[in-house]
Amino acid sequence: MRLRNIPGSRDVIAESEYVVHDFKAAKGNWRELFGNDNPIRIEIGMGKGRFLCDLATLNPDINYVGIEKYSSVLLRAIQKEEEVRLPNLKFIRMEAEEIAEVFANDEVDRIYLNFSDPWPKDRHAKRRLTSRQFLSRYDRFLKKDGVIEFKTDNRDLFDFSLEEVKEAGWDLDEMTYDLHHDERLNAGNIMTEYEERFSQKGNPICKYIISRK
Repeated sequence: MRLRNIPGSRDVIAESEYVVHDFKAAKGNWRELFGNDNPIRIEIGMGKGRFLCDLATLNPDINYVGIEKYSSVLLRAIQKEEEVRLPNLKFIRMEAEEIAEVFANDEVDRIYLNFSDPWPKDRHAKRRLTSRQFLSRYDRFLKKDGVIEFKTDNRDLFDFSLEEVKEAGWDLDEMTYDLHHDERLNAGNIMTEYEERFSQKGNPICKYIISRK
């Protein structure tokens, strides 16, 4: 979902200390950027940043990188970060298709995909963040024992994503069509803005966790 353009948002992003601007130069150097050897986890399409801010607050010994392409949305995440000033959270403004140019082999141990754009037209299937094309990109930098966690309220997108897991040769470790009524998988769940909104409307939330064979 596109938010309206906010005048000056790109200027704020360009000047923000929380945004990694030369993100391709960061490849292989994320330990130095964070100043520690803690695990690195990323969210692609992070929206306004609530999910990552909550995770980073709860897990100070884990580093998080939020990736978002829309300036008006990233601006909101920066505003949250300016309030809490978390040293283990950084942002990038970029297109997701370039993701394999940002992280080196084995540099990331978990990827979060939350309420991703469904790209409903068949001809756009390869643009979906859970497509086999994107799974191939993630394979280039996710640790061998790393996992991807995906949540959505879009059942068509979720069914497509399950098929892509199989076609890409990944393992489906966990899966539910109704996360908030799955006591085990919902334990410790951190909600996003969209998740809270959709669940309040009664929409069931689907989730999977996958890894490589």
